[in-house]
Amino acid sequence: MNINWYPGHMKKTIEDIEEKLKLVDFVIEIIDSRIPYSSRNPLFKDLLKNKKRLLIFNKSDLSDPKLNEEWMEKITDENNFAISYNAMKPNVNLVVKKSEELMAEEIKKYQDKGLKKGPLRAMIVGIPNSGKSTFINSISGTKSARTGNRPGVTKTNQWIKIHSKLHLLDTPGVLWPKFEEKVGLNLAFTGAIKDEIMDRETLALKLIEKLKNIAPASLEERYKISDIKEMSPLEIMDEIGKNRGALMRGGLIDYEKVSGIILDEFRKGTLGRITLEEPNEFL
Repeated sequence: MNINWYPGHMKKTIEDIEEKLKLVDFVIEIIDSRIPYSSRNPLFKDLLKNKKRLLIFNKSDLSDPKLNEEWMEKITDENNFAISYNAMKPNVNLVVKKSEELMAEEIKKYQDKGLKKGPLRAMIVGIPNSGKSTFINSISGTKSARTGNRPGVTKTNQWIKIHSKLHLLDTPGVLWPKFEEKVGLNLAFTGAIKDEIMDRETLALKLIEKLKNIAPASLEERYKISDIKEMSPLEIMDEIGKNRGALMRGGLIDYEKVSGIILDEFRKGTLGRITLEEPNEFL
């Protein structure tokens, strides 16, 4: 299955990010903690190589807390700090504190010269629908960044003062031209790619297959299905349709409706705290 979604404006966004990097001290990268590998744009590796990064494991209330810790431990080093974040419980002081720790060496250089460093300036980057705008609004206490549960809501660069010690330059969410199937599916499962790009019924079946392997109890408990181990994804979908009343005339399964139920409930966290990727798969 080949999944690609790279609108023309995303190429321009990458060019804008490269141009504006000189304006900031460091970069805040928003990661969807349910897919810590797939939600990191590989173009950033070279593009941001000369900037320190604060990695925000966003939507941590939707992901497995144990795996959050494992992932953060794996990718943290002297130039990359990571924190777990739930935008529903804003914590601007934590973000400011970690930003100052990350940039401590640079701040000290100013102090050694008897100078006072002004507010830290950070560029905030991430893929579409990673929760970037919600994160900004949660720590700034305003609706300065437009939000929506669809990719591609933030269209322009804008400076946002979130604290006297920290200013942010927001950028639109951006993907990359080609990604492998596993990554593409994970992006589609979480809504980083518009649902119109691929068939929702196929996507829901793929998600059921994934959850059957990594979180079978979540499916069994939520949809009142016993022992899904021997069932195919389609059989599981049929049972969900029956149990949730997603039926058409004659008792036929309404696959469009049941697919929407499965995808929406996974994305909202109704199925529980699930992380789709483990560090040992990728690192």
